[in-house]
Amino acid sequence: MRPFLLLFFLLTCYHLPAQTPQEARVGIYLMNLYDLNMDEHSFYADFYIWFKWKGEIDPTEIEFVNQVEKWSLTSAPSGDGSDSLLSDGTNYRIFRVEGRFFHSFMLNHFPLDEHDLTIQIENPEYDANELVYLPDTSGAAIRHSLQLVGWEMQRASLQPFENDYRTNFGNPDENACVYNQLVYTIRLARPITYFLLKMMLPLAVVMLISIGALILHPSYIDMRASLPIGGLLTAVFLQQSYSDALPDTGYMVLMDKIYLLAYTLISLVLLRVIRSGNLLVGAGAAPVEKIMQRERRLAVIFLLGFFLGVLILCL
Repeated sequence: MRPFLLLFFLLTCYHLPAQTPQEARVGIYLMNLYDLNMDEHSFYADFYIWFKWKGEIDPTEIEFVNQVEKWSLTSAPSGDGSDSLLSDGTNYRIFRVEGRFFHSFMLNHFPLDEHDLTIQIENPEYDANELVYLPDTSGAAIRHSLQLVGWEMQRASLQPFENDYRTNFGNPDENACVYNQLVYTIRLARPITYFLLKMMLPLAVVMLISIGALILHPSYIDMRASLPIGGLLTAVFLQQSYSDALPDTGYMVLMDKIYLLAYTLISLVLLRVIRSGNLLVGAGAAPVEKIMQRERRLAVIFLLGFFLGVLILCL
């Protein structure tokens, strides 16, 4: 009797091990990147993608989660299109893919913005308990001669994620779907020279001229007033020139905040010029030397305040 009890105990307490999902190694080599469209939040990519796996499940039957315009996607096997068998018995297949992909361009830090463009692959037939994608060793690369005008390509990476849809898509017999997803990320950044030379240099010249009104002799009221007024109008046109090249964001970007600081300081300069003119012609006029000394001190404070404010906003 005792052996039967022992056998019953073992059968009730023993649990079969959880099913091990099949693994597939994936690598991506970017050939071309072009047509970054911030208005439509998309970009085009041309790349090689390869798969290495052992098992019965074919991991090459994938979909690109962030793909746009599926009709325009081209995917062709490289070589003769047949699977290769590597020396260790691993299946190998490589494709060349070209298509348009979605990316939400956030421009809060323009023109010092950085963007992580992603290409997300997933198998719609097998969930994370059946198939997982893993990055191939050194499998995230960019063609060394690839250049994108106006951008610096800093790095590329491949990372696996679990994509939890949190829905059974209306099928009560299924649980919430969790799929394994592999994300290829390209980090783009604008060069610092674009910010310094094309954005900040013209504005810095405008600020120098506008604040320079405080250095002129207080008796030249017309000339002193024309400098900040002209600087204010020039700053408006400069801001409009880059705003026209950006999509309608609905929020202030970094450069907008810098221009707001410039508008404030130029307005303060203009108010100071007007006040100095009133002090000269009013009853009990103040000494000219005292006004000039105070305004030169203000000019230094405004100029340092502008560059310090820009530095704080950028950080």
